[in-house]
Amino acid sequence: MLQPDPNRSPLGPRSSLAPGLPLAPRPLGDMAARPSGRHPARAAGPAYRGLPRLLRFVLWASAAVIIGAVFGATAPTALGRVGAVAALQPGLLAWYSVRALGFLAYLAVAGSVLYGLLLSTKILDAIAHRPVSFALHKDLAIVGFALAMLHATVLLADQSFAFTPSAILVPFASPYAAIWVGIGQLTFYGLAVVTVSFYVRRQIGQRAWRLLHYLTFLVFIGAIGHGVMAGSDAGAAWAFWLYLVPGAAAVFLLVYRIVVSVSGRISASESERPVAVSPLIARSPLPLPGGRVPSGRPAAPLQPPPPGLSVRRNVRNRSAAPGGLRWPT
Repeated sequence: MLQPDPNRSPLGPRSSLAPGLPLAPRPLGDMAARPSGRHPARAAGPAYRGLPRLLRFVLWASAAVIIGAVFGATAPTALGRVGAVAALQPGLLAWYSVRALGFLAYLAVAGSVLYGLLLSTKILDAIAHRPVSFALHKDLAIVGFALAMLHATVLLADQSFAFTPSAILVPFASPYAAIWVGIGQLTFYGLAVVTVSFYVRRQIGQRAWRLLHYLTFLVFIGAIGHGVMAGSDAGAAWAFWLYLVPGAAAVFLLVYRIVVSVSGRISASESERPVAVSPLIARSPLPLPGGRVPSGRPAAPLQPPPPGLSVRRNVRNRSAAPGGLRWPT
């Protein structure tokens, strides 16, 4: 009958170790260097939790009530005025349409910019899925571009000013407020570039797409300047607040994003700063019986003996001790 070999184990031969001695403990650094699971660890961040069902129901119901109240209070008056204008001055319908489409395009662009800032600051990650939020950010930009295109196209039917296709397409060639209308035209072309960038994101790469996406801030500023200086309703109180609230929210979120980014970089640089190690701790550890040296453990500093304790010198090797240290005299 075969007898088990005490010098062998299921993990391999132990010929380098003396029989009967325990295995050296595994250094803690080796365990930290290896991933504990099949997938690598993910970066810490806000996890999606979603809103409670009751709160979602209350929010959707409140939004439906507010929208219904606004339409119910303003729709009859608006439809009555549109009917009167159509009966008396049909040429002004295009002018009213241009104004309405301009405001709708501005609101869509403002919503896309604010949603993009909320995405970059990770504020929405706890209550909304990131792919859904990014899709909404993209859709708002596309809707704003489509409304801006209609805003420019309807100008051809306006009888107040003689807008031609060249005056609409060529910047600063408008017969009305040429400078600020030209800024609006440049804003439209910038919005077109941002909209197309969503479809070529994989081709140009994430870094180039992000740099190109910063053009959205110029588009938003140009839209506000165009609306305030070239719009006929800029003097109204409701138009003032319509421009002020989204603009102030965008400035606040942008400043918040910059502060968070700078503080994160400072924390990362401080964590990567090397730590000074004492020369006593960095010294190689003393060998254990059997010739084994414990790895991953710092050597304890050599302490002087208490007073009155006599230390016997090594006769073979004068004043030598294991590990290359010297006995205190």
